[in-house]
Amino acid sequence: MFAFFKRHLTTLMVCVLLFLPLGLYLTGAGRNRPLNVVDRAMLAPSAPLQAALRMSVDGTVSLWRHYAGLRNVQRDNDGLRVDNTRLRAQVTGYEEARGENERLKKLLSFADAHPGVKTPAHVVGVIPDPLRQWVRIDRGEQDGIARGMAVVTADGVAGQVMRTMSSASDVMLLTDANCRIGVRVQRTRSRATASGTGERTLKLDNAVRSEPLEEGDPLVTSGNDGIYPPGLLVGKVTALQRTASGMFWNAGIIPVVDVTKVEEVFVMPAPLSGIASDLTAPPPGGAHR
Repeated sequence: MFAFFKRHLTTLMVCVLLFLPLGLYLTGAGRNRPLNVVDRAMLAPSAPLQAALRMSVDGTVSLWRHYAGLRNVQRDNDGLRVDNTRLRAQVTGYEEARGENERLKKLLSFADAHPGVKTPAHVVGVIPDPLRQWVRIDRGEQDGIARGMAVVTADGVAGQVMRTMSSASDVMLLTDANCRIGVRVQRTRSRATASGTGERTLKLDNAVRSEPLEEGDPLVTSGNDGIYPPGLLVGKVTALQRTASGMFWNAGIIPVVDVTKVEEVFVMPAPLSGIASDLTAPPPGGAHR
């Protein structure tokens, strides 16, 4: 028993100091008398402990309230993040729809300005061949698409159909190294050839030096290759080199159509049906349908 009291002496003293004043107070509460010296002497040692206990209880309550508040804030933040993600997705969808509407409006304007048979199509894939710059469209033989038809956008020439399937076709882009397009310098009407380089630019071939040529001159299809109707914009002259000798100009062409961003196109039948083009080399790899 003595060992128990010795081991818990501190705890017992704290309990006595805390509860003895409370007992005395409750005992004398009914007499409604002021505190005497003995009361004050008993209450004085316990006052700091009572204050510390009250602060501990108040701190615990305050901490719990803050914790509950933080949990509510976290829940609200999670909800706001979900709403923000949903709104961002909606904005992205609206931007995509707006861009598509603008492109379709340009295509409709192009269709109005160039009467004739035109089949709208979407680019649905890129042919994974490092030696070719080809894309696949979602129109094929069942839609009346045939090899050799011109593929254009609202901005200008995009390429030429080279292979057809039942419901899809492969298009050689104008930047492909095997692509040749008969062009005219719009300002002077002189003939030349726009040749693909396999890069994002073209090369100007067969432009006679006796005809004037300026940097930035627009080039349009001549219609002489039997593939593209005349007057479609191809690109603008760039990197013009004014050498003192030679029969032809040495220049490059910046195409008006960015082939890496083509999404919607028109497929147009050749203006001279049945006439094969001498300007377009056969596609690498052999036969096509």
